Formats: sequence, structure tokens, C-alpha cells
Amino acid sequence: MYRTIKPNPVSLGTAKRLSEELNVPIEQVTHTPQHILLQRLTELARKKEAKEIGHYIAPLGKKSLILGGQQGIEAIKQNITTSLNSHGISYHIEPFKGECSNNEINRMKKIGQAQAVDIIIGVGGGKAIDTAKAVSFKLNCPVAIVPIIASTDAPCSALSVIYNDEGVFEQYLVLPRNPDLVLLDTKVIAHSPVRQLVAGMGDALSTYFEAAACARARARNIAGGTMTQAALAIAKLCYEILLRDGYQAKIACEQNVVTEALNNIVEANTLLSGLGFESAGLAACHAIHNGLTILEETHPYCHGEKVAFGTIIQLVLENRSMKELEEVIVFCRSVGLPTTLADIGLGNATPEQIRSAADALSRTYRQSEEDAFLQSSAIML
Repeated sequence: MYRTIKPNPVSLGTAKRLSEELNVPIEQVTHTPQHILLQRLTELARKKEAKEIGHYIAPLGKKSLILGGQQGIEAIKQNITTSLNSHGISYHIEPFKGECSNNEINRMKKIGQAQAVDIIIGVGGGKAIDTAKAVSFKLNCPVAIVPIIASTDAPCSALSVIYNDEGVFEQYLVLPRNPDLVLLDTKVIAHSPVRQLVAGMGDALSTYFEAAACARARARNIAGGTMTQAALAIAKLCYEILLRDGYQAKIACEQNVVTEALNNIVEANTLLSGLGFESAGLAACHAIHNGLTILEETHPYCHGEKVAFGTIIQLVLENRSMKELEEVIVFCRSVGLPTTLADIGLGNATPEQIRSAADALSRTYRQSEEDAFLQSSAIML
């Protein structure tokens, strides 16, 4: 749960505008940064079976809206519905249309209102999960997250990434709280597509390098403060687990078995990466991903695959040592993450396309940073 902490504005001009928009004295938004490690209410029930979800949902609500991709819902539908029925929890299942867009969020909100739900259950991958979190925010009700893949750090975070209906990045929606429940069934993850687990490693790969960049720049984190040493340590642990267990976890997923390595990678992909980016901050890795989304050729590729490529670019931009660069590239190749433009569909990209992505990166970074700052400011104040 967020503590009540006022974030530090970057300039007097920003402070004046923030003071006007929030209708508070300027003194409330001009002060020294505070170190913040996000404290969450989330209960991470790792290794728990999805069929136990009713036990965890019961204290949170009695009328649920289950949203997710058709394939994801079908994978665990019987277990979830049986468990909800046994605990007296009604449900309405609504298929997710594929993009976490404002149109889709508003569509789901209207369905939730019509069904008079008091809890949202998000099933599936990152975009379905982000949509569920945004809908729960709009309806002011709890949200439970049931990932069927470990492809991003979306499950535990208090953030939804908003795209347009065509899959082009638009903005970050900073939420006032983290999910109330994250139920991860590692047996389900072990039977998920290997590519999705690897994509989650790509998303998590960025966490430490973006945290380190934010630490050097004393940049604000998602909560509007500066990071703690604990946040940086979590981000580094995430990276260390990837290097140690990533390849073995991939093999385990290929064989549909739950191993210690797989458990560790699921934790790194979801919890550690989520804690790390929220409490430390984002940098070039994700900004590059956001810029790439304007190129249709990259749309078939997963979020984490593009973020992994962005991580390599950030290391080059920072003039990191050859040892560090080689370590990351060797890891990416060992698990199957992209290391070249061709690996993300841009083998024949023109200089004009690359420039357009770079221009979009710059625009979306400035706008999303400002949006995130104003939203977190409103939440904290």
C-alpha cells in the first residue's frame, strides 16, 4: 500500500502547474525528495492451485467480473468457476479483446456496472491483467490477478500500460494501489508457451539496468520519490536469478515440469521485477519499447522481447563495458531473446522507420513521464 508521501517536483514551473491542477498550496509540492520503497497489500500466493481461488476471493467480494483472453480463461475456467461456486461467489465472464486501450477499459467498466460487480478477476497475460487493474480502479473495487503466463511484471504492479486499439503505446496509468491478490499457479505456468516465459525474462532483464540508471540520475520512482537501497538490491537480485536460473527454467517449461529454477524465474519475472521497477524507476529499455510500438512490423513480438532489445540499446548508450554487454547478449541468446533488429521484425527497416520510432520514443517518454508524475502526485496528495 502506498504511504502518504508528497513527491518531489522537477522544477518550479512544474510545481506551479501541479499546485493549480491539484488545487493545493505550492508549498505542498516544493520540498526535498523522500526515499520510497513501495509497500503493497498484494498477497502473492505462489505455488497455489487456481482451484483454491474462491478461498482467497471470498473476503474481497461476492459478485465478480472475470476478464481475460478466451484461451486463458478456458485453461483454468473449470477450476475457477467450481471454486467460486463453492464459496458462494457469483461471476460474469467477459472475453478480453486483446488491447489494454481506453475503449476496452471503458467497455469492461460498463459491463461491470451493469452486473453490479464488487470485484474484478483478471486472467491471462500482461494486457489483460493491466485492463483488469484499470477497470477495478474505475469501479473502485478490489482486483484479483490470476496469471496463466509469466510474461511480464504486470501482475503485482500498481500501473497499467495503455495502448490504442491498434497496439501503439499511449500512456502509463498510475494506480492508487497494487492488486489485492495475485494467485500464481506454477503448474499452469509450466504448461504455458515457453516463449511467454522467456518474454517475461526479457521484461525482468531491464529491471536492474533501469534501476541503476535511475539511481545515478536520482530520478523519481513510480511513487514520486527516490529509490531506497532495498529497491536497488531487489532489482539486482532479479538480474542475478535470471542469469543463474533462466536457461534451466526454460528447459523445465519445455518439459512442462515445475522445478526450483522455474519457481525462481516466475518470482523474478513477476514479483521482483514488479517491485524493482515501481520502487526504482524506468529508463531507456522501456522507452525504446514504447517507440518501437509505432512500427507495425514489431506488433507480433512480445512486450518483453522488445524490452530485452531495448536493454541492449541502453547498455550501448551508457557505454557499458564489453564484459557487461557480452553477459547480457549471451544470456539473451541462451534463452532465445532478441539481440538484433531482425529478431524483432525490423531486418529490412529503413532509416526513416528507425527515425520515426526514435521520434515517437522521445514524445511518448516525455508525455508518459509527465502523466505518471501528475497521477502519482494526485494519489499521494
